[in-house]
Amino acid sequence: MITVISSVLVMIILSLLRVNVVLAVLAAGITAGLISGLGWQEGLDLLISGMGGQAETALSYILLGVFAVMIGKSGITGVLVSFLLRVIQGRRGLLIMIIAAVASLSQNVVPVHIAFIPILIPPLLKLFNELKIDRRAVASALTFGLKAPYVTLPVGFGFIYHNTIASEMTASGLDISVNEIWKAMVLPGAGMVVGLFIAVFITYRKPREYASIGEEQEDVLIDKKSESLSVSHIFTIIAIIAALVTQIVMDSLIFGALAGIVLMFLFKVIPFKTGDETVNEGVRLMGMIAFVMLIASGFATVLQETGAVDDMVEKAVEVSGSANLWTAAVILLSGLVVTLGIGTSFGTVPILAALFVPFCMSVGFSPLATVALIGTAGAMGDAGSPASDSTLGPTAGLKVDGKHHHIWDTCVPTFLHYNIPLFLFGLLAAMVL
Repeated sequence: MITVISSVLVMIILSLLRVNVVLAVLAAGITAGLISGLGWQEGLDLLISGMGGQAETALSYILLGVFAVMIGKSGITGVLVSFLLRVIQGRRGLLIMIIAAVASLSQNVVPVHIAFIPILIPPLLKLFNELKIDRRAVASALTFGLKAPYVTLPVGFGFIYHNTIASEMTASGLDISVNEIWKAMVLPGAGMVVGLFIAVFITYRKPREYASIGEEQEDVLIDKKSESLSVSHIFTIIAIIAALVTQIVMDSLIFGALAGIVLMFLFKVIPFKTGDETVNEGVRLMGMIAFVMLIASGFATVLQETGAVDDMVEKAVEVSGSANLWTAAVILLSGLVVTLGIGTSFGTVPILAALFVPFCMSVGFSPLATVALIGTAGAMGDAGSPASDSTLGPTAGLKVDGKHHHIWDTCVPTFLHYNIPLFLFGLLAAMVL
């Protein structure tokens, strides 16, 4: 227990002190190894060996960054901004809720996860500045859309999450159908809706001034080509659709992004001679998020291979007594700590289910209450974790002009507005189901 809590605290404290998140997660991984009894070199070797677990994801994000830059250079984003200016007419809240809706669709109807963020958000930064939108509200909306649908709905990524819960609970001795999971997760999902409305219409409602974007940055963020559709715009739309179809058919973000990139060159939307420059800009856009995912995978490997996570969950079981509010709180907080460290809800559920499912059955929690506890415990921490793509994705889009901080403008707001409601509504679900 000490290993997990101490290493996660190291990561959180360093991140809050504005230490680069890569260094913060690296320090947390080394700390976990040392506390577990590994030497400096042995702990570092284990961390490095685990980085390969997210290599495919990291490459996907790099290629998506390149594709996003190509789309920006095509001029089609200028058409989008022009349309939004006419529709929104100064209504900040409406724009933010539209972004939350688009993000939600990225989890089920068009399952691209964070791939849309570097394409959609950077061109809108100038519009955000003109409307004096607090970007913390936008980060909250994006994280809501990336997280709430899979927590609540058994569709797209939500089906994968609900199926993970069902299969892991069945393997741990509680036979339950994937079609039953949503019934237990409706209340926690409703808590996230409450958190979204509080963030957008109360906490970050007031106008916030940002320094004006320089001409050089504006050339990158807002193209100055025609605001009406042109042939190059049509070719860009074809490339986007092709990338989406390829991703779905081949179940690979890498092949999807590559399809889009190749078509942008073949259609001559992007001149081949500018390829080096475009790729470099794409790496700058998404390189940090890719490398953080690699380091986070290494940190997760250290925690799991040393047995630190299993030890913490076992200790949590020991301090719990019966099916009461205290026991439910311990289970949820255990999930929060684990997910904050490893940055993935999907990877947390198998860890928690193995020990908490038999325990919940033994103390008298109903099957649906157990689902609510395991599902919510797995989801807690994904919002707010410095190493989660639910926070790294929004930051990648909002920080392009250097006026958005990953920890203080994305992680802290999303932690407060989603983990607290998830905790409270998760407790409620455990008590009433």
